[in-house]
Amino acid sequence: MSTLEHRGNILIVEDDEDIRAAMAELLESEGFEVAVASNGQEGLEVLAQMRAPCLVLLDLMMPVMNGEDFLRYVRKDPAMSSVPVIIVTASGRMPLPGTQGILKKPFEINDLFTTVATHCPTPVHGSASP
Repeated sequence: MSTLEHRGNILIVEDDEDIRAAMAELLESEGFEVAVASNGQEGLEVLAQMRAPCLVLLDLMMPVMNGEDFLRYVRKDPAMSSVPVIIVTASGRMPLPGTQGILKKPFEINDLFTTVATHCPTPVHGSASP
């Protein structure tokens, strides 16, 4: 069982089950509490039930409700309007208004950790390399 301190909540909204599971596992191994959703509608439902996350990792192209629609709803909610959102996409799009950046798929694990460390209150990789 891990002895890592809780480092904050992260919401992953991603329709690709493998990518979603891999990101969640990596972030949980670093002490984050991770909630997941497979589309924007599910993401809104999960977000309403969780403590405010330090970061939302958001895919754009999803069934039911896409990332842009999810983002519009979140930015209208005063309680969630300031939560950092990073777009996770393979497209060549520029960051959307209301987001804090893009994590391009495929990405390296260190890119994920660096992105999270930029937006969450404690460093993700606190251990020094031997």
